[in-house]
Amino acid sequence: QPPAFGFLFDVDGVLVRGSQAVPAARQAFRRLVDSSGRLRVPVVFLTNAGNCLRSAKARELSQALELQVSPEQVILSHSPLRLFSQFHQKCMLVAGQGPVEENAKDLGFKHVVTMEALRKAFPLLDMVDQSRRPKALPPPTTGFPTIEGVVLFGEPVRWETSLQLIIDVLLSNGNPGAELQDIPYPHLPILACNMDLLWMAEAKMPSRFGHGTFLLCLESIYKKVTGRELKYEALIGKPSRVTYCYAEFLIKEQAQKQGWTVPIRRLYAVGDNPMSDVYGANLYNNYLKSAQRSQAQAGVRRSPEAAGPQSQLRESCEGSVESCESILVCTGVYRPEAAAPRVTQEGTTEAVFHGHRDFCFDPGLVEASYVVQDVNDAVQLAFKKEDWS
Repeated sequence: QPPAFGFLFDVDGVLVRGSQAVPAARQAFRRLVDSSGRLRVPVVFLTNAGNCLRSAKARELSQALELQVSPEQVILSHSPLRLFSQFHQKCMLVAGQGPVEENAKDLGFKHVVTMEALRKAFPLLDMVDQSRRPKALPPPTTGFPTIEGVVLFGEPVRWETSLQLIIDVLLSNGNPGAELQDIPYPHLPILACNMDLLWMAEAKMPSRFGHGTFLLCLESIYKKVTGRELKYEALIGKPSRVTYCYAEFLIKEQAQKQGWTVPIRRLYAVGDNPMSDVYGANLYNNYLKSAQRSQAQAGVRRSPEAAGPQSQLRESCEGSVESCESILVCTGVYRPEAAAPRVTQEGTTEAVFHGHRDFCFDPGLVEASYVVQDVNDAVQLAFKKEDWS
């Protein structure tokens, strides 16, 4: 019978570790495909990675899982930016790694300035690396466009250069070659993708710094310099609700293309990071429940992306999905044998919050619906719940 459920799979720590496939991933997908190698259930690969094109990530997954994965099944941290059309005609500074300019144009941005182009236009701004300092005073730059916003795709290679130039753009209201006058506030709009403080790679040390760590540095520097809070026009990628809403939309689109007429009622989000995967799935589950009650979401702090593109996307969904259950695996960031990080202050013990500043800490949101060993166990669990063979 047609499936009434779909899977949202995290990638790093669930399906792969670095460039190596997790052995259980191939076992899981052998359960998920029919004799012709076609998926029997709609699947979206929901990753906070953002340093590549969707097509490249689809090729990587196809090779790792021995399965044909299409770009339409992949959601990178920045994929929902195609919904933010109000910024597509503006001149945007883009930061990150990989093909950031190509990614931006693929998402609909028409006028982009890369960090390297900005550095070359204003070489006197980049002073940390003494080997790159100009030996002679360069001529003044003319004709450089005014920057109207910033898109942060992911952590850059040279953090010090990116932190310096982004702050320069914000303080100068998009004209970093001009003399600093009054500091503008509110500052230029910032669209940030991927809030993960840490992520899991091949290293034996537990976690590597993610884009959330870079954002923490940027926020701290901006407040130290200006005395004001850095504000985001949007925070997307897990755990933001707009990302899960976009995933729901793609799940339904897959089901429709396959000719499955049964409405998709349940989503199973499989991840390894309690703060991004579990928090995001639980937050979205709360959102679905409150939508069913036709009431404002209660008890969850409103995140910056809650209005605008997200509400437009919700209107395009039929509202058939009833739940989004979180399944936590033990092959990545999460380790069941490791105690949760805690800090003691004045005789009290509190959990350390690894999430982003703009998302409140609710202990219930980082509690997974289910904890299993690996992704193969997660698929078996969902099949059992759905009475699916």
